[in-house]
Amino acid sequence: MRLADLARARRAAEPSEPESKEATEPAHNEHSQSEHHEHSNSEHHPSHDYNQMKEKFMNELHHLPIPMWAVAAIVVVVLVLVACFIFCIFKKCCGKTKKPKKVRERKTGRRRKAKEGEGQDGDKDGEPKKEGEEEEKEQEKLGKLEFSLDYNFTDCQLIVGILQAQDLAAMDMGGTSDPYVKVFMLPDKKKKYETKVQRKNLSPVFNETFIFKIPYAELGGKILVLQVFDFDRFSKHDMIGEIKIPMNSIDLGQPMQQWRDLEGGEKEEQEVLGDICISLRYVPTAGKLTVNIMEAKNLKKMDVGGLSDPFVKIVLQQNGKRIKKKKTTVKKNTLNPYFNESFSFEVPFAQIQKVQVVITVFDYDKLGSNDAIGKTFMGYGATGVGLRHWSDMLANPRRPVAQWHTLLPEEEVDAALKAKPR
Repeated sequence: MRLADLARARRAAEPSEPESKEATEPAHNEHSQSEHHEHSNSEHHPSHDYNQMKEKFMNELHHLPIPMWAVAAIVVVVLVLVACFIFCIFKKCCGKTKKPKKVRERKTGRRRKAKEGEGQDGDKDGEPKKEGEEEEKEQEKLGKLEFSLDYNFTDCQLIVGILQAQDLAAMDMGGTSDPYVKVFMLPDKKKKYETKVQRKNLSPVFNETFIFKIPYAELGGKILVLQVFDFDRFSKHDMIGEIKIPMNSIDLGQPMQQWRDLEGGEKEEQEVLGDICISLRYVPTAGKLTVNIMEAKNLKKMDVGGLSDPFVKIVLQQNGKRIKKKKTTVKKNTLNPYFNESFSFEVPFAQIQKVQVVITVFDYDKLGSNDAIGKTFMGYGATGVGLRHWSDMLANPRRPVAQWHTLLPEEEVDAALKAKPR
């Protein structure tokens, strides 16, 4: 029995061994397959990592709180800034290499100038030279003036002829000018002459003559000044250019006539006395002349406090004799008084070409005498603005004609009133 039982036990144990082998074989196969899988994964590791990183980046990009177009814009801006930075570095490096060439050119320019006899002090960087050239060009653009000079030794008279001008600078908005020429002598300025205004003309013909009575012995210390202005009825006249002629450099033994380019010299600013606006009206049938003192501006300060007490005196005279005189009211403590006061004078039509209206602005003084601020006149013997205003009044009967006049020193106007009209 025991032998039978042992035989059964052996039989039962024998089939169990292959099962265990079968059980162990799959496990071994699974282990070998996992090893093979891991080995295959290890062979494709770089591409696998790249794909994983790409997927991760795209996932994070899609989960960003800003839209895609904003991200693209930021990228573009960064690229532009980087490009600008690179360009600046490149330009700076190239600029350093080009500087020596410019320095050489400047040095050669200086050497040429030295050879031509020009000074080197004003050409350190080449810039003053350019400025000088521009100034010369501007001066050329101002135009030129033809004039004549002659001296009468018998009567001690310097005869100045203003003939014509060409290619004057345009001072008005329409590309033209209303030129006239002012003629005077320095340093005294006692006598000033003006030509007629040539309307809208950049190459005007004047053909006017002016006479200065000066002894020949005194003429050498004088400077003749010819200034070309652009006339403006309602504002200050603009100077186009001027010519200064030292009389000691001119041979007056024989008459001379020449062209000269105008120069943009500094305006000889005399003391500002102010301006006054006057309206003139003449009725020929009634023989009535009406003078309206409208206003004044920028008057000279006459009082200690920096103001004035202005009033205007109007004198109608003929042949140096006063016919009538009238005054405006006094305006206290102002340099820009407004008057708007009218005065009438009886002047027959036969005498209207022979009378003068003299306007003087005074500063009122209670204690002392009234001080004259400035003066001007219109009518017979007047020149410049005074003559034009009078002519416009006669050309427009019964109509008031207003005009601003610049006040001049009293002595200068008195000398012009005494002088014989040309």
